[in-house]
Amino acid sequence: MIEIKDNSILLSDGSNQYDLPFLWLRDNCQCNECRITETQEKQFLLHSVPVDIAPKHVEEIENNINIIWPDDHKTFIPIELIKKLHLSRYPKHSSWPNEFEPEKYNWSEFLDSKKTALEALKTFVTYGVIILKNAPQESNSLELLAKRLGPINEVLFERIHNVSVTGHIYNVAHTPKGLPPHNDFASYNAQPSVQVLHMLENECEGGESIIVDGWQVVKDLKADIPEYFYILQNFNVPFREFDEDNETYAEAPLIKCTSDGTIESFRFSNQLMQMIDPRKDGVGKFYKAYHEISSRVHDKKYHSTFRLNGGEALVVASLRVLHAREPFEPNGKRHLQDAYFTYDNAANNIVLLSN
Repeated sequence: MIEIKDNSILLSDGSNQYDLPFLWLRDNCQCNECRITETQEKQFLLHSVPVDIAPKHVEEIENNINIIWPDDHKTFIPIELIKKLHLSRYPKHSSWPNEFEPEKYNWSEFLDSKKTALEALKTFVTYGVIILKNAPQESNSLELLAKRLGPINEVLFERIHNVSVTGHIYNVAHTPKGLPPHNDFASYNAQPSVQVLHMLENECEGGESIIVDGWQVVKDLKADIPEYFYILQNFNVPFREFDEDNETYAEAPLIKCTSDGTIESFRFSNQLMQMIDPRKDGVGKFYKAYHEISSRVHDKKYHSTFRLNGGEALVVASLRVLHAREPFEPNGKRHLQDAYFTYDNAANNIVLLSN
């Protein structure tokens, strides 16, 4: 059923109603004149019609909305297409259950089986983390994950980072010390959004891996002390990572949200955070909020702790999940490699694999 209103068309379909503005209808015409047939890209330019455009004739024919405009252009839009617009492309994010541990998937099946890859990527989007087991224990094997995660997102220092106590030491991760919860490269305005930590060898005592659901920490802070949440959302913090050949620096809030208030990223790195100019407005309030969020990040109720063995790769959505490590005794071989990927590429693979 279609009802023409002053500035829109009201489409009723059972219990659902869709209020479709005239400009929206003209902009979404599906005809071959308004779209590039070979690519399905839109080529119609909205500014080419009056802002107060109104249809001359409207009717429903064979489950399409058909419109004739004052310039005699004929628009059609399938109603089924409109009804599907609310469907999400990806699984919904879920909080971690009690005693959470990342789901494990076989490395080879992740690469070679569409069914396994689809299940693993859905789990990854839902919880922000998976582990790939039976991974090759050969250097630079992370290049192979491009098939499912897209190309490596290169940053400074190394394309694939080597983390061991015998290599280039420019970060606390390259020592046997414990590593507090953080996400990497908070010193980039555009932080890497996926990190894969590939354990080649792990013969040392200790060094258990820790992951933290940062988004749950932030959600709970917002529920408990909303004032602190908004301070951390609006106060820029400086971060820096460097060595003798490289320099990275960014100033950004710890919490970033989308326009509808959904948490988009949680930037947290105690070791990379720099001194804040004390003359900056709100420093005192920021530090109270930062003290609170830091306490929560280190609260074990948000942690999942496990041993990452040789031949396992931990995959984290790094704008959500913080990672950490307990201290270890350097009494054996321990060599980890990590690289960064782009979350959009991983998530959009769900759509491709679902076809």
